[in-house]
Amino acid sequence: MHQPLEGIRVLEWGTFHAGPGANAILAEMGAEVIKIEQPGVGDPMRHQARFGHASFELPGGRSLFNEASNRSKKGITVNLTQEQGREIAYRLVSRSDVFLTNFRPQVVEEMRMTYPTLLEHNPKLIYVSVSAYGSRGPDSRRGGFDFQGQARSGLMFAMGEPDMPPLVLHFGVIDQATAIMTSHAILTALLMRERFGIGQHVHTSILGTAMYLQYMNVLTALQLKRDVPKHHRSDTDPLRNYYRCQDGRWLCMAFPAHWEDRWPMLCQAMGHPELQDHPEFSTREMRLKNTTSLVAVFDDIFATRPRDEWLKAFAEIDLIACPVNSALELESDPQVMENEYIIDFDDPDYGTVRLPGYPVHFSETSVRTKSIAPALGEHNEEVLSGIGGYSAEEIARFRREAVI
Repeated sequence: MHQPLEGIRVLEWGTFHAGPGANAILAEMGAEVIKIEQPGVGDPMRHQARFGHASFELPGGRSLFNEASNRSKKGITVNLTQEQGREIAYRLVSRSDVFLTNFRPQVVEEMRMTYPTLLEHNPKLIYVSVSAYGSRGPDSRRGGFDFQGQARSGLMFAMGEPDMPPLVLHFGVIDQATAIMTSHAILTALLMRERFGIGQHVHTSILGTAMYLQYMNVLTALQLKRDVPKHHRSDTDPLRNYYRCQDGRWLCMAFPAHWEDRWPMLCQAMGHPELQDHPEFSTREMRLKNTTSLVAVFDDIFATRPRDEWLKAFAEIDLIACPVNSALELESDPQVMENEYIIDFDDPDYGTVRLPGYPVHFSETSVRTKSIAPALGEHNEEVLSGIGGYSAEEIARFRREAVI
């Protein structure tokens, strides 16, 4: 079975996740992704195994974050501070389809890896830049991470209840969204090149992605000049809410406004038919007027039975409800597993492990994680000889002179 990007080669000079994560997706689609790192140092993600008091180090010293960002890639080391190192990169660029970097402009300029420079070596190159805040404006040369994307885009004010301070969504969600957006942009540029024969410079950013992810919220602010109200569980639509059940687990329900005729069905399923004609709750308008009272009634009712019993009762009458899962519960959700949103993967160090699966199904192709993140410089000989065309003697000299 073919993969969508077989035959496409991507050269990456990137760090952390927002940029490299995009190429991990392309590698799962079948692209050959070659990651360039500094000899002896490597991407900081190799050593990023702790945030605050939480450790993310895998057994044997591997970093969970490095695996996420650099799965399915080949890794080489090239010293871009040396002219010989840049010449190696230029040769690989001339034989690649895509070049991606998320280093800041001042670093890219210093290393002479800018779009105009690489265009001289490959006129049809798709050159991809990933920044914190966008390619133009007063902060275009400043750095930023997922944290800043959440803050500056308004996302931190979109979460939580009205009396809460700005909240952070952990972990790396905007970085991953930027990786997805960037992979989408690269696929678009590849299609453009196939159709019209042109390469181009593609630019994505953490800020732009975080705002686009909140399209409805931003549109509300622009058109109606107000923020979307925060969800206030005890004072909002009781039928679009979430509730804690007898076993301490939560469920989430959504009851569209046009389902007014199903209100009696819901009352029956909850074992409280008397609610359907209750003067405070008998119509949608009355339920919205008395939200606090009805939420309190529902809290008491849901607390009488385990979550799975409620979900079964709602499924029997086709009412929309689902569990509120923690990440630890996803493996036990049959819907998640049947759709391969979590997959088994044979790790050479750990045996069979589970990973997030690519969430799109194709009938005639496969998208899959192929390998763990490469060791630093693991594919130097393979790439430099097989793609770069360098001899064994030249590669040995590069090592002696600390070029690779």
